[in-house]
Amino acid sequence: MHDDRSLVEARLKRVLDERIRPAVYPESVPLDVAVWHAPGEPVPVAEGLAAEPEPIRVGARWGAPWGTSWFRVTGTVPESWAGKTVEAVLDLGFDENMPGFQCEGLVYRPDGTPVKGLNPRNQWVRIGAPVAGGEEVRLHVEAASNPVILDYHPFLPTQLGDKETAGSEPQYTLARMDLAVLDETVWQLVIDLEVLGELMAELPVDSARRHDIVRAVEKALDALDLQDVGGTAEAARARLTGVLAAPAVSSAHRISAVGHAHIDSAWLWPLRETVRKVARTTSNMTALLEDEPDFVFAMSQAQQWAWVKEHRPEVWARVKKAVADGRFVPAGGMWVESDTNMPGSEAMARQFVHGKRFFLDEFGIENDEAWLPDTFGFAAGLPQIIRAAGSTRLLTQKISWSQTNKFPHHTFNWEGIDGTRIFTHFPPVDTYNCSMKGSEIAHAARNFKDKGVARHSLAPTGWGDGGGGTTREMVAKAARLRDLEGSASVVWETPAQFFAKAEAEYPEPPVWVGELYLELHRATLTSQAGTKQGNRRSEHLLREAELWAATAAVRTGFPYPYEELDRIWKTVLLHQFHDILPGSSIAWVHREARATYARLTEELTAIIEAAQRALAGEGSTEFVFNSAPHGRDGVPAGGAGTPAVGGHTALSAREGGGHVLDNGLLRIEIDARGLVVSAYDIEADRETVAPGRAAGLLQLHPDFPNMWDAWDVDEFYRNTVTDLTDADEVSAGEDGASVRVVRSFGASRVTQVLSLPPGERRLVLDTEVDWHETEKFLKLAFPLDVHAERYASETQFGHFYRSTHSNTSWEAAKFEACNHRFVHVEEPGWGVAIVNDSTYGHDVTRAVRTDGDRGTTTTVRASLLRAPRFPDPETDQGVHRFRHALVPGAGIGDAVREGWRINLPERRVTGAQDVAPLVGVDRDGVVITAVKLADDGSGDVVVRFHEAHGARTRATLTAHFPLAGATVTDLLERPLTDAAAPQRNGDAVTLSLRPFELVTLRLARG
Repeated sequence: MHDDRSLVEARLKRVLDERIRPAVYPESVPLDVAVWHAPGEPVPVAEGLAAEPEPIRVGARWGAPWGTSWFRVTGTVPESWAGKTVEAVLDLGFDENMPGFQCEGLVYRPDGTPVKGLNPRNQWVRIGAPVAGGEEVRLHVEAASNPVILDYHPFLPTQLGDKETAGSEPQYTLARMDLAVLDETVWQLVIDLEVLGELMAELPVDSARRHDIVRAVEKALDALDLQDVGGTAEAARARLTGVLAAPAVSSAHRISAVGHAHIDSAWLWPLRETVRKVARTTSNMTALLEDEPDFVFAMSQAQQWAWVKEHRPEVWARVKKAVADGRFVPAGGMWVESDTNMPGSEAMARQFVHGKRFFLDEFGIENDEAWLPDTFGFAAGLPQIIRAAGSTRLLTQKISWSQTNKFPHHTFNWEGIDGTRIFTHFPPVDTYNCSMKGSEIAHAARNFKDKGVARHSLAPTGWGDGGGGTTREMVAKAARLRDLEGSASVVWETPAQFFAKAEAEYPEPPVWVGELYLELHRATLTSQAGTKQGNRRSEHLLREAELWAATAAVRTGFPYPYEELDRIWKTVLLHQFHDILPGSSIAWVHREARATYARLTEELTAIIEAAQRALAGEGSTEFVFNSAPHGRDGVPAGGAGTPAVGGHTALSAREGGGHVLDNGLLRIEIDARGLVVSAYDIEADRETVAPGRAAGLLQLHPDFPNMWDAWDVDEFYRNTVTDLTDADEVSAGEDGASVRVVRSFGASRVTQVLSLPPGERRLVLDTEVDWHETEKFLKLAFPLDVHAERYASETQFGHFYRSTHSNTSWEAAKFEACNHRFVHVEEPGWGVAIVNDSTYGHDVTRAVRTDGDRGTTTTVRASLLRAPRFPDPETDQGVHRFRHALVPGAGIGDAVREGWRINLPERRVTGAQDVAPLVGVDRDGVVITAVKLADDGSGDVVVRFHEAHGARTRATLTAHFPLAGATVTDLLERPLTDAAAPQRNGDAVTLSLRPFELVTLRLARG
């Protein structure tokens, strides 16, 4: 027969768009609308309901950027509609292509009961099914006029990202406010035709199934009277029953649909707006659960659940009931869906501690999976942390965004630095906003890389980013796709149900070892330096506060600040969300973050100082408190004492200009340009700086990526570089052990102080940048005379090796990577560490010198500052201070030690007595990351530590207090039944540790 497929497909599209969809609401009457605009920030519900609104008409502009408007809609259901299904259709001026990214609303009844959320793909509110006719309708809508930041022409700089600069121009036009009859038969016909039309488009052109659907669709359209769609819709549906009833083949891919609304805790909106986004979404989802018995919904991020509990108790009651019914499912077990590259060891652990404990305390539910669909890559230390929290599984999606290499698995075991393996799934649907489109379902089946050995995958289903969740249309489509020939089979299931099936069918999946590096969004390691510094310093202040408060509590009865530390930890964890810490949020978010970190610094400093005063007692002797995990200048780790003073640094003039610093261990030559041209290890008789090169060199690159300005740096940035070698000033420091260098470039100014502490093998570089560049990237370079094929960078509870070369596309793609406190490069027997107090992004390259010795130059560069203009057009403008240190002759243990030292400066307190450490460990390679009192208030001391050198070891931890018992626990401080009992001898506990092993030890006090 003739092929008229294209004709039928085109006919279907037009008839759906122009006749059938408009007939879903065949009758309507306008509602009366009035509005009250809140004068400032959002007001309590009672105030919004009580406000006196003014009339407004459809077509009127409304909503200043970030404003809140309370709409009151009233009307009467016509008597003639008796027996019909009636809905209010409330269109605030939505663009249906932007769910989650523009105005939204939450509908209330007059008594303040929340009904459901409104968003671009969810504009209806059920009035009655059926109605009696004559009902009075009165609804209130709390509408947020959030401006569109990411528009159709994306990444354009905008001042809309902060309420202080956004202006007052109305953002939206009120579009439709009606009561309308819902023709459910027509609505069902729309779903039938959408499912079949989308499936048809994915089937091979020469397949019999495709042509069966073509003929059935043609017959359905023939049966439809376009002037009486409602009257003929049932007949049209009857022509489709056969093709909709054809069952899926036995080998069809199986998709577990999980209702989902990925809500960024902040991004193109501030934190306060996320509180409302969560309320709207949870209202929608609890309502949908009541209407759809097969549907299940999963929500991650305990912080978002806590917001509902705190701010929307009426919604919380509905959520709790749905959880009890097993249909509204806590997922992920983390406080937020955090970045996982930059949070420190202890912070990453606490994400799980606080997240899992919230779900346990509120619902008695423990999650077995980490749920991180949108996080920008995963650090190699994470599997051990997930396992230590009592979980065994991970779901992620973002790796599908990698630009260069396609990840080879969708279901696999992920192995971390210590050998821990986590069962991991990476949904082949390639979105965490699945809408049940035929193209998405077909893509998941085609894309699944584990065919032949597995057939299950997961599809997070619902509008996300800015929330909204699953719609009734998605649920209806999933019902038709449950068992449909030509399609993957779709069933609603919880994450736990999916993982149980996936593990059962694939007991020995392939293994991926090391980090899950995202080949995209690399600049998130550098953007918004102030936010990153606030995070790093808060993490270390929390370590100090817990250490000294616990020590003082045990020794002096100091009141341990449980509630304050809990609150501060949760605030720090919130700001590790994957669009806050990475620097990819609007200006408002980062302005608030900087203020929050400043406040936390004051609070934590006050706790530290109070505990240290309690420990030192009254006296006039000056003591140094050492909160680092290694002894320092004769002061033990975690203790206080009088430091040993020794050594001297000589400052002299350098021949040819410049200065020489010499402390007997290192001789540093700084030339007339203020650059380090020699860093000589006197004991090893070895030069650190590559011949003809200079260290401490600031380099400036243009930085205008193809997309995603705050997120991305594209490799072509390296094609152009300006070495900042001109100096305004190079002078000897007043302390006699440092050199001060001042440079100007563009509209910016840099002051560097290079100092060589007496008796120390480290050159400290303090860099202050008054930064006023645009679309530039500032690097700090250390070209080293070291031949190495790999280098180590610190990650959570250990370090991870990356190649210095780019042999393969996988290695070449890692041209910007993450480190915590150190990067270490080594030849056998001699190495160099670069340590830092607040930077994360870096790159390492190697080159073979073509003249002279033909040796290898390995260049380590720390990333300091960027200046993207989207989404914050003023990113990083202003003054920043960084501290780095060059440590020649460093082994990996030196790198670990110096990394901690630069982040935990000593504190001097006058008092009467030394302070012995609360606990100590006899192995330099075993690092204590936390000393605290147990969260349950029992008074037990909790110590967390890990093997940090990558070597097997046996270590003894000694408690300097009477010890009644020692128990190995998980991160939540619960005994581990499968852990070997520690060997105890009095107040000492001995354990064997594998490389990078993490241990939490709970010590009962005698």
